[in-house]
Amino acid sequence: MSSQVRLSLLPSARCLFDEPVQVKVAGLRSRQVVTVRARSTDEKGVVFSSSATYRADGSGEIDLDRHPSLGGRYVGVEPMGLLWSMRADTPHRFLHKNKALQPHVVKFSVHEDEGEGRSLAEATNERVLMGDGVRRVPVKEGNIQGVLFTPPGDGPFPAVLDLCTLMSEKRACLLANKGFVVLAVGVYTDKPDNVKEIHLDRFEEAKDFLQRQPQVGSKGVGVIAQSKGADVALSLAAFVPGVEAVVWINGCSANVALPLYYKKHQILSPLLFNFDKVIPTESGAAICKYGVKDPLAEENKGSLVPIERAEGRFLFVASEDDLNWDSKGYADEMMERLKRHGKENFESVYYPRAGHLLEPPYGPHCPSSRHGVFSFPVLWGGEPKAHAAAEVHLWKKIQEFFRTHLSCDATQTEAKL
Repeated sequence: MSSQVRLSLLPSARCLFDEPVQVKVAGLRSRQVVTVRARSTDEKGVVFSSSATYRADGSGEIDLDRHPSLGGRYVGVEPMGLLWSMRADTPHRFLHKNKALQPHVVKFSVHEDEGEGRSLAEATNERVLMGDGVRRVPVKEGNIQGVLFTPPGDGPFPAVLDLCTLMSEKRACLLANKGFVVLAVGVYTDKPDNVKEIHLDRFEEAKDFLQRQPQVGSKGVGVIAQSKGADVALSLAAFVPGVEAVVWINGCSANVALPLYYKKHQILSPLLFNFDKVIPTESGAAICKYGVKDPLAEENKGSLVPIERAEGRFLFVASEDDLNWDSKGYADEMMERLKRHGKENFESVYYPRAGHLLEPPYGPHCPSSRHGVFSFPVLWGGEPKAHAAAEVHLWKKIQEFFRTHLSCDATQTEAKL
């Protein structure tokens, strides 16, 4: 490495996972062309990496906030491009960063010339999921199995139930950094093949547990969910009182795959899948979008979630390039149905070139990976740059939506204490 060249990460080399970092290089020759790289290893040992070519200015400096990439994984001014453009070293991999206690570590480096040049400088970025003072408590009580995250301080804080299709702590603890008490629970608590039915009572228990927490000040709870978890969130809002606000992300308007029970009775039949309509591709990953049966067909109407019964607010989030299923079509249908019932308790946001997996921002875009339920690789859709921008926008939108519709009452918190 060169002693004169310095790679800086500002304002600090340690930050929250969902915070941008400014990458700057100094000490280069005037107009010198270099390659800047990022590299990380996820919890399953998969290596993700990216690179882009930059030309230093007259002072021998590069600032990714101002200077354009000339080539590599992206071109143009993209301050966080090295993060969202990272790809796995093996195909069809998703960045697994689900454990909240360990930071996501990214090594940035600067190299001579383009490609495999000598390393001139490097710096390590620790991207933390749990900020200072956030508490993490595993919960195993009754039928609840999950993890509770609470912000620093006594509150009152709004409460959010994070329904993960497959258990992950990332989104829940990042929301706790923003001032929400969040309980993350998995829709599937066993291998998907072993699950034959879903009971809404388990999620009602989780909601009630959240509302009993002493720091919680909202009279009801918010629910956030994506994919299969999103239709469970709709059902909670429709059948269980106390759900004040639902963020539905790239889900279905019907109860997908498994019968839904509540108070020992089946309340919704499953919307099934036609595997003959799955489209294989040369990449080895399949397009599943057309395999879901039509929820509006007469024989499937018993699977439609009656969201017109819900008293809370909805935020419908749909990616228009979702290759998992027709999220935009389902969102359109639900909003039309609510309007027909005289309801105005909803808003929506659509992202034209984003794919199915909308995550908290600044992780790598995942074009394809092994499907958590079907166990074969699938295409998720989305153009990396547009998808990354959608994640940044949506993350702020989620927080604004919950703050607006989960008002906190300090006297309620005092009563619990």
